[in-house]
Amino acid sequence: MLTLHWFLPTGGDSRDVLPTDPNAVRRPPSLQYLAQVATACEALRFDGLLTPCGTGCEDAWLATAALLTITQRIKFLVAFRPALLTPTLAAQMASTYQRLSDGRLLLNIVTGAEQAELARFGVFEDKATRYEKTAEFIEVLRGAWQETSFDYAGAHYKVRNATTRLSPEPNPPIYFGGASQEAERVAAEHVDVYLAWGETPTMVSERVARMRTLAAQHNRTLRFGIRFHVIARATEAEAWHEADVLLSGMDPQAITNAQADFASTASVGQQRMAALHGGRTDNLEIYPNIWAGIGLVRGGVGTAIVGSYEQVADRIGEYHELGFDEFILSGYPHLEEAYWFGEGVMPILRNRGLLPAIEGPTTPVFSFR
Repeated sequence: MLTLHWFLPTGGDSRDVLPTDPNAVRRPPSLQYLAQVATACEALRFDGLLTPCGTGCEDAWLATAALLTITQRIKFLVAFRPALLTPTLAAQMASTYQRLSDGRLLLNIVTGAEQAELARFGVFEDKATRYEKTAEFIEVLRGAWQETSFDYAGAHYKVRNATTRLSPEPNPPIYFGGASQEAERVAAEHVDVYLAWGETPTMVSERVARMRTLAAQHNRTLRFGIRFHVIARATEAEAWHEADVLLSGMDPQAITNAQADFASTASVGQQRMAALHGGRTDNLEIYPNIWAGIGLVRGGVGTAIVGSYEQVADRIGEYHELGFDEFILSGYPHLEEAYWFGEGVMPILRNRGLLPAIEGPTTPVFSFR
């Protein structure tokens, strides 16, 4: 069975990937707009909402907490950097959040980042050290959730009688991504869901196999999640037209600037994303219905599943067969694209037995069509 998440655009939203036209329609991440996205996704029966972290967006903990009272079911996948919190404080925040939300917290621990972003927070440690600290951070985090107090003495953290007011119920699952060897080692030993950015089936299947082997060495099993943008329409032609509209809105200078940034990145995942297109605007369909165009100007995941409702469902089913049970999706703008996917693709997945049947009365869904 699939778990489907959408993306909460706490950095703002637009009809363009990277707006350069001053007259373009842009949407600030106001509470009112984020509430529209959250309530729409709940009505459409998404399982969760990923909220990013960084100085380019609103704080994930605060933004999602503000949405708890206007939602009832949907979960929030809160991203945060472990270098910016002590593990016991993070355990306390998560435990409180879990009680106030009635168990709707998912944690996305983000260790990787560009040096310029880390420097804004006063983090200057090398990559190996940051991942070593992440492993210890998770050990203390889980320890502090225990019913009895927890002592720990590692190379980077030392705590005595770490605890929270009450243990969270249940413990929030930990999501974590990273393509480097350091990240894979942390994931294999410590996390619940290992995340990958959308690459071709050949590329990601090799990673799934390797991560299963690494996790087995610690007598553990992992769930796997994958991150894609999506453009789903009634026909394939309509979907590719929308992709062409996004591409036509990308300033050539913005593409050039982005490629320069990607060339200097230390992120293995970002290097892999950039290699899918190499800065070229032709041959962007790297696999049937998998389009690398968004990555021309956007850091992070740069691929989209593009096609008819049936084709998008087919690709999701294909990646599911490779081992991915969780999908984190997004689109431009996020509100409208949630409806296209929720009304067009999710019923197909449900009919194929990949999503649970809807029982009881449903919340009315209002389409933009």
